[in-house]
Amino acid sequence: MLLLQDSNELFQLIDQNRTYLKEWLPWIDHIISPYQYQSIIPDWHKQLSDNNGFQAGIFYRDKLVGMISLQQLDWMSRQASIGYYLGESVQGKGIMTKCVAAVLNHAFYYLNLNRIEIRCGINNVKSQAIPKKLHFRKEGIIRDGEWLYDHYHDLYLYSMLEREWTALHHRK
Repeated sequence: MLLLQDSNELFQLIDQNRTYLKEWLPWIDHIISPYQYQSIIPDWHKQLSDNNGFQAGIFYRDKLVGMISLQQLDWMSRQASIGYYLGESVQGKGIMTKCVAAVLNHAFYYLNLNRIEIRCGINNVKSQAIPKKLHFRKEGIIRDGEWLYDHYHDLYLYSMLEREWTALHHRK
């Protein structure tokens, strides 16, 4: 969990990767100062304390390189969604795949969730590589699933069920 004192490092991550990240994350344009995180980070802490998911920093070699979240928790249906982003310079090292696997373990074996979704833009090949590597099932296309700047774009919907994850990892 990131703390208020991580605001500058988080802003630097966004600012240094702004052009790269904004292709798929339109909120990037609204982050113009590290001071904005002074109100955002406490909201993330509240999300965690309310048992409604989390936003976590990803560190590689003692440097903040990305974020991962468990969000849109539906306790009745025992499902949630994972979101993530990673700085361009650390892509292709397996970092995000390991982080998503860790979140899946937490979601299934600690939170007792049944289903996890990942949604990726149909042209976002790098993001799609994560659920593919982890053997998520591609369920289909969510047409006009997200507003991106000046247009809607389609999303692939991937899912993993607890029983599938358990079978993949021979865990019971």
